[in-house]
Amino acid sequence: MADDLLSGEEPSTYDASSIEVLEGLEPVRKRPGMYIGGTDERALHHLVAEVLDNSMDEAVAGHANRIEVELHADYSCTIRDNGRGMPFDPHPKFPGKSALEVILCTLHAGGKFSGKAYQTSGGLHGVGASVVNALSDRMRVEVARDRKLVAQEFARGIPQGPLQEVGAAPNRRGTSTTFHPDEEIFGHHKFKPARLLKMVRSKAYLFSGVEIRWKSAIDDGETPAEATFHFPGGLADYLTEVLDGATTYAEKPFAGTVEFQERFGVPGKVEWAVNWTPARDGFIQSYCNTVPTPEGGTHESGFWAAILKGIRAYGELVNNKKAAQITREDLMVGGCAVVSCFIRDPEFVGQTKDRLATAEAQRLVEGAVRDRFDNWLAGDTKSAGAILDFLILRAEERQRRRQEKETQRKSATKKLRLPGKLVDCSTGARAGTELFIVEGDSAGGSAKMARDRKTQALLPLRGKILNVLGAASSKIGTNQEINDLTQALGTGLGSRFVLDDLRYDKIIIMTDADVDGAHIAALLMTFFFSQMRPLIDAGHLYLACPPLYRLTQGAKRLYVADDAEKDRMMAQGLGGRGKIDVQRFKGLGEMDAKDLKETTMDPSSRKLIRVTVGDDMPGETADLVERLMGKKPELRFQYIQENARFVEELDV
Repeated sequence: MADDLLSGEEPSTYDASSIEVLEGLEPVRKRPGMYIGGTDERALHHLVAEVLDNSMDEAVAGHANRIEVELHADYSCTIRDNGRGMPFDPHPKFPGKSALEVILCTLHAGGKFSGKAYQTSGGLHGVGASVVNALSDRMRVEVARDRKLVAQEFARGIPQGPLQEVGAAPNRRGTSTTFHPDEEIFGHHKFKPARLLKMVRSKAYLFSGVEIRWKSAIDDGETPAEATFHFPGGLADYLTEVLDGATTYAEKPFAGTVEFQERFGVPGKVEWAVNWTPARDGFIQSYCNTVPTPEGGTHESGFWAAILKGIRAYGELVNNKKAAQITREDLMVGGCAVVSCFIRDPEFVGQTKDRLATAEAQRLVEGAVRDRFDNWLAGDTKSAGAILDFLILRAEERQRRRQEKETQRKSATKKLRLPGKLVDCSTGARAGTELFIVEGDSAGGSAKMARDRKTQALLPLRGKILNVLGAASSKIGTNQEINDLTQALGTGLGSRFVLDDLRYDKIIIMTDADVDGAHIAALLMTFFFSQMRPLIDAGHLYLACPPLYRLTQGAKRLYVADDAEKDRMMAQGLGGRGKIDVQRFKGLGEMDAKDLKETTMDPSSRKLIRVTVGDDMPGETADLVERLMGKKPELRFQYIQENARFVEELDV
């Protein structure tokens, strides 16, 4: 474009020919993050989950009872089942193509939309197998069905030839998929046997009717070369193994299975197991249609609601009035639970299915578990009494800590040498309070007028804080911005960090939506990760999401986050009259208090991003932080080289 301007010629026009249409599986290779959540190690292993979920769907539907997962020496993976086999007859809507080729080469093609082939399934968008195909440099699928054995090979989503009939298969049925992830997409990442074995094992627990065989040609020193998993007791077996002889308040876990058809007249079921122990922190692992939901969702909410109502009702039954003060928080301290539900047409947040959003699941799970829990408590009064006493103790301890914290915070506000530029909130208790970390006094001025004085505090920072990775402890201790931040939080640094001394419930990084703002946010997250990691683990750190544009058309006003959304809204209009006026916010300081409050600070209308570290990848996160923020520029350069191909547009 610069050459056009220098030569005096008009820049190339933006017309119909400028619109790019991605066909087949091109969108997957161009934007892998939209389909598997990224190109990192987690996304790589998600490929196995997508294929394995299809085999599990066959098992849950009653058509398969054996699955084999094999990791080869070249880091390719084979998944076989003895299910019905993928159909390979000609597809009526695609002349000249088999159903198998349509499934593997077309997005949103599958047998799980109508509910006729599967009542419940983990794969539901029709993109799983085709996405794996698109992101593999080679893939071979063999199907034994109708006494025939057929095969077809692909490379990066493109068939390498027609469907071939390999021979007769009178005593065999099922699907075998072998694929090798494309290094152009995933770079240096390789399958980790231990991670795959953990996935395989959890699938076997989730459906007691399936046997899963594991085989690996890669020796990592900890993963067996072969193993077979079959657990007739399902989740109860799993929970017993996880607790591994730890002291529990119930002799046996509260576990069960309820078919929704019998109870509510709809297809599906829920299975669960829960027990309480003083020996370890509580946890909940949840699944929907055998797919892990690490961020929980409606099925988790329904489960805990049933347990909470049941234990409170039991307390009332035995005339223990203190049971009324038990909360869900108390249940989850020492409460170890596994919940697995199967429902038709589940709605997930995102293609990677981390959180279940189906509203009906909450009602179904709560109704199913509640009845069984009431009966279990009444039938095992010894366990019920022990659990009730433990939970009341936790509730009393929580209330005592809260009262102490309120007293501490009130006195701390008076006694602590708080930084002069901190604009504190008036509430004495920590619960519900928020500290906004903002860049500069101009942003702080707008935020000061936009905040809720009762619960929202502000700490303006001047410039970019010190990059604490590799900095000497003496330098960290004398840095004014870090001292101000540490004093405002009241927690101490590094080994002296005490989470209970945290003065605010939410710590919100609120920076401009530009490169400098992103850099400041990265420096702050690096600081919290290296010096105050428990604060992140406890879910207290957030990023604010200020808009980039305000669009106004007559009386209609809309805030948008990026250029793509702006262009879309400009094209379709806001529903008002006249020309659309566009204002770009170059920084938070340019936003008036009303805009800032409505879009970024008001809890009822804003959007926050919680900063988390994945439970299964803390080492990877630490490695990535070191590569990007550490003192070795060669590691940063290497990362840029490895990932530059994914960056197609920079707005600087």
